[in-house]
Amino acid sequence: MNPTPLWLAALADSAQTMAVPPQMRPPAGGGGRESAVLILFGEGVAGPDVLLIQRNDGLRRHSGQPAFPGGRIEPSDPSPEAAALREAEEETGLVRTGVDVVGRLPELYLKFSDFRVAPVLGWWRDPCEVRPTDTGEVAAVSRVPVADLADPDNRVMVRYGGGPRWGPGFRVDGMLVWGFTGAVVDSLLGLGGWELPWRREGLTDVFEATPQGPRPVG
Repeated sequence: MNPTPLWLAALADSAQTMAVPPQMRPPAGGGGRESAVLILFGEGVAGPDVLLIQRNDGLRRHSGQPAFPGGRIEPSDPSPEAAALREAEEETGLVRTGVDVVGRLPELYLKFSDFRVAPVLGWWRDPCEVRPTDTGEVAAVSRVPVADLADPDNRVMVRYGGGPRWGPGFRVDGMLVWGFTGAVVDSLLGLGGWELPWRREGLTDVFEATPQGPRPVG
């Protein structure tokens, strides 16, 4: 078992004041469905890593996208932290007693799905085997090294649906991490002092398939 490292404690402190992009700020008048995600850092063979899932194709929302484990906060959840841990356990088989919650990022908003998201930072004190346990939702589970996310060769710019919106993306472990998750990863790399200079050139276009045909996502 490993105590929370100093670098993660410092990251948790910095993350409390993370700048929120205008398009991800919760509506001033309230609204939106409350949800939580778990941003779980561990120590792997390649150094610090973060737990990501890839959602199944064909889902109504965020089909096929890599994401942090998480979902809607239920009435039975005493806190966003409890909801994030419960969802991670349901989706990946994570043993929640092996995780220490170390902080929370500012609340973020997903306009496409109308979710208000509480991003919870966790430390994987006692790592366990993880795998897709909610196979209706989750296709794959990965521990992605922070060094791979920071590698300039793995970084791209992503344009959502060929329109004017774009954001940071990461090609890692056979996945294209983009959208909400890509934006959060990009911010954490900067806050943690991991970001390396990279060329913000070119665009990778992404669409989401629906029964009515391709639909731009973001």
